[in-house]
Amino acid sequence: MIRLMIVKREPLPGWARIVIPIAAIVVTLILSAIPILAAGGALWKSYYFLFYGALGTRFNLLETFVKASPLIFTGLAVALAFRAKFWNIGAEGQLLAGALVATWIGIYGTWIPSFLLLPMVIAAGFFAGGFWASIPALFKTKLKVDDVVSTLLLNYVMVHIMGALLFGPLQQPGSSWPRSSEILQAAKYPLLLPRSRFHIGFLMGLAAVFLIWFLNTKTVFGYRSKAVGANIRSAHFGGINTTVVTLQTAVLSGGLAGLAGVGELCALQYRLIMDISPGYGYSGIVIAMLGNLHPVGVLLSALFFSVIIVGAQTMSRMTGVPTYIAEVIQGMALMVMLVFLLLTEYRIRVLRVRPRMRAGGSRN
Repeated sequence: MIRLMIVKREPLPGWARIVIPIAAIVVTLILSAIPILAAGGALWKSYYFLFYGALGTRFNLLETFVKASPLIFTGLAVALAFRAKFWNIGAEGQLLAGALVATWIGIYGTWIPSFLLLPMVIAAGFFAGGFWASIPALFKTKLKVDDVVSTLLLNYVMVHIMGALLFGPLQQPGSSWPRSSEILQAAKYPLLLPRSRFHIGFLMGLAAVFLIWFLNTKTVFGYRSKAVGANIRSAHFGGINTTVVTLQTAVLSGGLAGLAGVGELCALQYRLIMDISPGYGYSGIVIAMLGNLHPVGVLLSALFFSVIIVGAQTMSRMTGVPTYIAEVIQGMALMVMLVFLLLTEYRIRVLRVRPRMRAGGSRN
C-alpha cells in the first residue's frame, strides 16, 4: 500500500527563491491558454497582442508604467505587512482613505503655499492610509481581534464613508454624480514626458521599492519585524516590543497603500470618484505573494500584472477575447504561486506500507 506524506523541506538556496516566481509566471501564461481557447481566441495571436498592447509602442509602454504605479505601492504595502504576520487585507480601504484626505486638502488647501501643497497632499494621503491601517492593528494587539477579518471589513466601511462624503460635503456643486470638484493645479503630479500620462508616481514607486528593501535588510526595525513574523512569542521573550512593531508595520503598510490613492487622484483623475480604484488593493495581495514578499519581486510582479491589464485591452479588440481574461490570469498567478510556495517549504514523500497480518492470517 502506498501512502503520501507531506514533510518539511530543507531550506532552498537563494537562487531558487528568484527562480520560483519566474517559473510561476511561465506556468501561469501556459495555463492561460485554457481560458483563451475557451473564449474562442486564436492562441498565438492572442498572446502576441497581449504583449504588443502593453509593450509594442511608446504610448503602450508608458501606459504600462502608469498602470504599474499603484500596483507597486499596494504590493509593497501587503508585502511589508505580511512579512511581520500582520495580515493586511485592507489595502483597498487604505488606498481610498489616502485618496479621500488628499482630495480634501487638494481642494480646500488654498491657504497653503503652492510649492508646499503637493508635498502636504502626499503626506496627508500617507498618514490617512496609515491611520486606517492602525485601527485593525490596535484591535489585534489589544483585543486579539483577527486582523484578516478587521482589515477586510474596514474596506467596506471606507467605501461607505467615501460615498457619504461624495453625496454630501465633497460633492461637486451642481452635479448629481458622486464626484468631487477638481483639485488645485498645484496639487497635481507633474507629467514627465509629453503626449503621455507618465507621471512622477512611477518614480516614487521605484524609490519606495528601494526604501522598503533598505528598511527590511539594513535597519533595526527590519530585523524586529522579521523576528515578529517568524515567531511572535520568541520575539516577545527576546525583548522586542511586538505591539509597537505591529503598529509601526501597520502604519507604514497603510501609508504605502494611501500613496497609491494619492497617485490615482493627483496624476490621473484630478477629482475623487467612487471608482477611483478598480481593486488595486486586492491586486496588491496577489502581487505581494507572487513577488515572494520581496520588494524587488513586488516591482517585477507589479510590472507583469500591468502588462496583463494593459495588454488585455488590445487583445480584446484584435481577437475578441473578453478583457476580463486579465482577471482570470491574475487569479491563476495567485494559485500557481501558492502551490509553488507550498512546494518550497514542503515535499511529498511516498511511503510503501506493508499490510499488517491479523490473527487468523487475514491482512489489515
